[in-house]
Amino acid sequence: MTSRPCKIAVAGTHSTGKTTFLRRLEDELAHRGFSPGYVHDSAVNARDLGFPILRDHTFESTAWIMAEAIRLETVASLSADVILVDRPVPDALGYLVAALEVTGRSLAPGRLERLETMCTGWMGEYDLTFVTQLDQDIPIGPGRDDDHEFRIAAGVAVSRILSRVAPHAKVLGAHDADDALALAISFAERHRSGA
Repeated sequence: MTSRPCKIAVAGTHSTGKTTFLRRLEDELAHRGFSPGYVHDSAVNARDLGFPILRDHTFESTAWIMAEAIRLETVASLSADVILVDRPVPDALGYLVAALEVTGRSLAPGRLERLETMCTGWMGEYDLTFVTQLDQDIPIGPGRDDDHEFRIAAGVAVSRILSRVAPHAKVLGAHDADDALALAISFAERHRSGA
């Protein structure tokens, strides 16, 4: 049996430290001799193609973002021994649920369930998952969407989705980054040694 890359994912609403944490982890892993692959958030690419995002998320934009995440993660497996995922597949579903809630929209019957089935099926590919917590005292990063109502709703919805599809996800708060970093490094090292 061939060993597959270790996959570490971080989900959560925007400007909660996901990218900062994963870039630190990427540097630490490279320093320890790993070949990390980094899979970025695809929402901007979806927007550039014309898909609505954030509070305007639709079934189609969510399905595209989820499929693109799967594609990027799979491509990264060709060269990386650790894949770091900035926004795993369930993250997009959380954003859709938040968008529907804050705008009062709904989907045709069965569509939301189909997306959740995709999330549940793909969750087995993540070896370690973190979910960030929103600290409203930390300002939104420059150039980020500053719709506070939606940011809060997205954080709640992503956490709710992950509690169903990844009940063992670790919480990554603003002050937990060092402990989470140590856990992720230890996890990757154990995976490499086959432990």
